[in-house]
Amino acid sequence: QVQLVESGGGLVEAGSSLTLSCTSSGRTFSNNGVGWFRQAPGKEREFVAGISWNGGDTLITDSVKGRFAISRDRNKHTVFLQMNSLKSEDTGVYYCAASLRASAGSASSGYRYWGQGTQVTVSS
Repeated sequence: QVQLVESGGGLVEAGSSLTLSCTSSGRTFSNNGVGWFRQAPGKEREFVAGISWNGGDTLITDSVKGRFAISRDRNKHTVFLQMNSLKSEDTGVYYCAASLRASAGSASSGYRYWGQGTQVTVSS
């Protein structure tokens, strides 16, 4: 069982930066693709970014491309989401998820383990 814990969320002003962390415990996700998703109030959960097991491949959704970056430290069993130039529309609960595969796609159905989420609120 892979257990995921997100951290790093908070309340920031538009234009600010935040770095979210997702750390695994139990059976770690070192050999799994990991993704970040978010859910804004009243909206469906959407894919934000994903990274393959070794960090060699990343996928970033168009709405945050150029502002967000995903990376991982396999030794620390942690995946990061660096968020720059935050906008009010980036507000939501951010979840990390671990895939059963080495790659990380954009479909939530491809992820088996989910964290509890961390709130990001961007004030304009």
